[in-house]
Amino acid sequence: MSRFMFHKVVAVAVLVATGAWMLTGEFSSVGSAAPDEADRVVTEARTERPPRLVAVVDAPRIVHARTIRVSGRTEANQRAVLAARVAGIVEKMPVRQGETVEAGDLVMRLDTEGKEAAVETARQLLAQRETEFAATERLVESGNLPRLQLDNSRSALASARSQLEASEAEVGRLEVRAPFPGIVDRVRPEIGTSVSQGAEIATLISLDPIIAVGEISERDVGFVQRGQPASVRLVDGRSIDGEIRFVSREASPQTRTFRVEVAIPNPDAEIPSGMTAEITLKAQPVESVMLPRSVITLSAAGDLGIRGVDSSETVVFHAIDLVDDTPYGLYLAGIPANVRIIVAGQELVTEGERVNAVPADEDTIRRLVGEFRSSDMR
Repeated sequence: MSRFMFHKVVAVAVLVATGAWMLTGEFSSVGSAAPDEADRVVTEARTERPPRLVAVVDAPRIVHARTIRVSGRTEANQRAVLAARVAGIVEKMPVRQGETVEAGDLVMRLDTEGKEAAVETARQLLAQRETEFAATERLVESGNLPRLQLDNSRSALASARSQLEASEAEVGRLEVRAPFPGIVDRVRPEIGTSVSQGAEIATLISLDPIIAVGEISERDVGFVQRGQPASVRLVDGRSIDGEIRFVSREASPQTRTFRVEVAIPNPDAEIPSGMTAEITLKAQPVESVMLPRSVITLSAAGDLGIRGVDSSETVVFHAIDLVDDTPYGLYLAGIPANVRIIVAGQELVTEGERVNAVPADEDTIRRLVGEFRSSDMR
């Protein structure tokens, strides 16, 4: 048989075999059955996969006061800029910068320039008018003078009295006195200098109590009330306890923050006005849970919270309310009491997933919150 005839026989045999195979219909499973088989294998693998192992803790409930920390500064309890009420020459200046004065103490006196003589003249005139009025009244009552004369005498007496009061007021305006107890922080003029009406004479400040002033956000203003305790840490390291005395009910248009004032005892005036301070405000205590920062996670919607396990071993997510941030961990509110909190593996599970929850071991607890809190977390 020639080589050409052999190739023809082989070709015919292959053709016949291919046709027979196509008639069986088995070729249809090659392209369609493979994906179904792969899906079946993946589904069975998922079904047969055991629940993921996570470590949980039953965190104790702690009554803790919400802490709000803001930066601020100290301010004087009272501050007044004393000014001259009339123009004149400074005659007396009995106080100096840094001296303590009581309410009503003389700070400055101008030269009287004859004003005291005017007071004496008005006083003598008033005495004369009083004598004349008494005499006129007797004569009118006896019928020797008409009643109209008594009215004229009474008018002259009132005029003299007004003149005396005006003269005394003019002398009083020559003096500047302290309106409240405090420290004279600045003194402007010297004895012998001329001052005009309204010129600044001295600055008086009251430093007991000293006031720490800060701004709190609109998110925190609802937790702060007048009379609540607070503490202030000064830039030199001193910490002093105080009390909230004022919370503004109107926000700043620029920052949308609210002014808060904390009164601090300062009997010796050791704390000056204008000092940088960190203010720590204590709100009403609430029931919270103390957890490390590493436990905090995000939900699928991007909310900040924790993942836990309910009674059916199903993963649940709870948004948190930050009560306090301390060096040892976070105090969080908003976590139900029947939820065991996942402290290891929380990033590997999703809400609704069934898991195998086991209590966290001692090493895990120490790693999360340190020796200081490990016994409390068990």
